[in-house]
Amino acid sequence: MSKKLLWAASAAVLLHASPALAGTDADIQALRAEIQAMKQMYEQKIDTLEDRIDSLQHVTKAQNVASVEPSAGPIETASVPATATRQTGDNSFNPAVSVILNGRYGSFSERDSELAGFAIGEETERPEEGLSIDETELNFSASVDDKFRGSATIALHEHDGEGVEIEIEEAYLETIALPHGVQAKAGRFFSDIGYLNSHHTHEDDFVDRPLPSRAFLNKAYNDDGVEVSWILPTDLYSEIGGSILQGDDFPAGGGDGSDFGSWTAYGRIGGDIGENTAWRAGVSTLQASGVERSANEDLVLFEGDSDLYIADARVVWAPTGNNHEEEVIVQGEYFIRNEDGSYDDTDAGTGAVFYDDRQTGWYAQGVYKFHPQWRAGLRYSALDSGNIPDALAGSALDADGHDPWNASGMIDWSNSEFSRLRLQFSREELANDLDDNQVMLQYIMSIGAHGAHAF
Repeated sequence: MSKKLLWAASAAVLLHASPALAGTDADIQALRAEIQAMKQMYEQKIDTLEDRIDSLQHVTKAQNVASVEPSAGPIETASVPATATRQTGDNSFNPAVSVILNGRYGSFSERDSELAGFAIGEETERPEEGLSIDETELNFSASVDDKFRGSATIALHEHDGEGVEIEIEEAYLETIALPHGVQAKAGRFFSDIGYLNSHHTHEDDFVDRPLPSRAFLNKAYNDDGVEVSWILPTDLYSEIGGSILQGDDFPAGGGDGSDFGSWTAYGRIGGDIGENTAWRAGVSTLQASGVERSANEDLVLFEGDSDLYIADARVVWAPTGNNHEEEVIVQGEYFIRNEDGSYDDTDAGTGAVFYDDRQTGWYAQGVYKFHPQWRAGLRYSALDSGNIPDALAGSALDADGHDPWNASGMIDWSNSEFSRLRLQFSREELANDLDDNQVMLQYIMSIGAHGAHAF
């Protein structure tokens, strides 16, 4: 059929040739040569397409045989093109598995870096000086069936040279087929409060988390529970959600399995401004009651209620319309924490002291991708420890009139979406007469199937 079409096209060309072209034998011979060349070219293309069809049919047949007769032995695939084999092989392993390799070098001007005025968890502490590996993550994710999807993240890390610790950061299932934009999640997960908390640290734009995330959330809050979210049927992106949680993780603590110790709620909106700019803003809260937690290496004890409120915003602008070439990201969060209960600094011997006050913190950062592989960024974060009872003077909660702050600058290079090298300089003032200059070099490498990061 293809050859008949070619001859018909050739005849049409000859019949509609202009008189000027049809006037000499030389012109006719030239047209015939051109037609012959076109014929050979299209016949070669048709032969190539037919070969590809035969190869794809061979792959389909092999898959059908494998699914019906799994014990029939290996299937010969030597004649299948490499591209066809790769397409079928990418989906042959379930679940998707990835490994995140994370390491750093750190140099600090001060031996100690003490966050005055706050009861802090172990993850808030400054990273070790010198060469060290950070968390190594093992990620597993897959669709369970047409109704559910499962995901798990296992973190391996060292703490104070006491050997490797294994931590289940996330292990949850979520629905993928509920109607009207509703989704449910159950298991252990990073709560949807603020912006950074729901992201793994290897997704961050800086080596460390800003001061408010470190002081109020021990870097990130993950807990066991159930979360429900709903994307509203509005023209503007709108989502609300909330969760009930065991209440085991900092700043909660003391969950004994008999009741829910904390809950969260959030609302966010977002949209586009023109064709090159996207934005998102939200408010959220984490409410923890009946808290019984220890901090500052188990020297500071708190009993009572701890309520955290967060406002966040993020804007992404692609000046050229292609964020792979050039991109500007600006984001920030503002934190308010109200605690009502009693503090006991066992190291200072204060005994249980009634406490009812507010602490605040915030950060703002900007990151500029000026080349497809290069980015630079600046960040500033600060804390306000609030007022303390006189009985806690001289304790770990006494900031002695000083408000901690941190200023950081970074530059990073990504050879691909799976590898990144980052250099960061920071200056921290966490207590009076304690100014720490920090230089950190970090690598982040992703191996295996790793999904795209959220906005």
